[in-house]
Amino acid sequence: MTTIPIAAWPARARLLGPGVLACGVVAAAASFLSQHYGAPVMLFALLLGMAMNFLAAEGPCAEGIAFTARQVLRVGVALLGLRITAGDIAALGWPPVLLVVVSVALTIGVSMLAARAMGFQSLFGLLSGGATAICGASAALALAAALPAHPLKERATLFTVVLVSALSTLAMIAYPMVAQAFGLSPRAAGVFLGATIHDVAQVVGAGYGVSKETGDVATFVKLLRVAMLVPVIVFAVALTRTAAGADAGPRPPLLPGFAVAFAALVAANSTGWVPASWSAFGGELSRGCLVAAIAAIGMKTQLRDVAAVGLKPVVLMVGETVFLAGLALAMMRWGGV
Repeated sequence: MTTIPIAAWPARARLLGPGVLACGVVAAAASFLSQHYGAPVMLFALLLGMAMNFLAAEGPCAEGIAFTARQVLRVGVALLGLRITAGDIAALGWPPVLLVVVSVALTIGVSMLAARAMGFQSLFGLLSGGATAICGASAALALAAALPAHPLKERATLFTVVLVSALSTLAMIAYPMVAQAFGLSPRAAGVFLGATIHDVAQVVGAGYGVSKETGDVATFVKLLRVAMLVPVIVFAVALTRTAAGADAGPRPPLLPGFAVAFAALVAANSTGWVPASWSAFGGELSRGCLVAAIAAIGMKTQLRDVAAVGLKPVVLMVGETVFLAGLALAMMRWGGV
């Protein structure tokens, strides 16, 4: 990560300010509507953001919106660590860990087989299946960096990022209703949402849109999936090591910094040394960051970009998404997870 000199901070603030302010205004409006109409604040933020999609195009707000959707989101997720303790995690038990490991492995394996059957390279199945099973766009970019160079790799990566983001947004809206239809408890709903929605932002939005307990559980289960990025990248490298010398470009860190920060804050909060007032303030600051980030993601959502690609890749990724959700529900219902 590039360090910005102190002298450049004012110029940086002027560049990002309009977009960050726009996201803050949408977040404030969403909070007002949520308090007065009783609907989830994250859903209001997403819908209002999508209605202001034009701000994310070229213009004074574009850089700040992108910054909010990426960096402010990560700060918000990291600060969620102040709302969870090791005791909360221990109360979940080992079944959610088993669910995450099995669902990630099976989703990627089935995706590679399905990609081959549909006429694609199995590595495209690894890319799309990894994005679906682990952490959405972040996993797609990390896996793309680990895979060997290919003339179609950039296009496949771009498509995967666009579609997995769109599917994750749809899942954020639909999956809480699925959890309700299956009669899942707040804890079980959190396990389901954390184990199935692609991107961290949408997991947080869906989880805390249901309840605090659901959001806490969903966030932890989601970060278990993020941790699976390490063995999956090792698998991808091992699978393609015969392509030694291929230029895969600069490689991102194996574990996102926000996941490390989240774990560190959970550890600190578990010691009892963090004052309750600090934890409460951190929780409120986290909520504000996440609502603003959801608004920014809504502004950046361009569902029309998906229409520019062929149908088969869409079918593949929709199938991966449905498979992951069905597998999670089956394991929860019949496996005691």
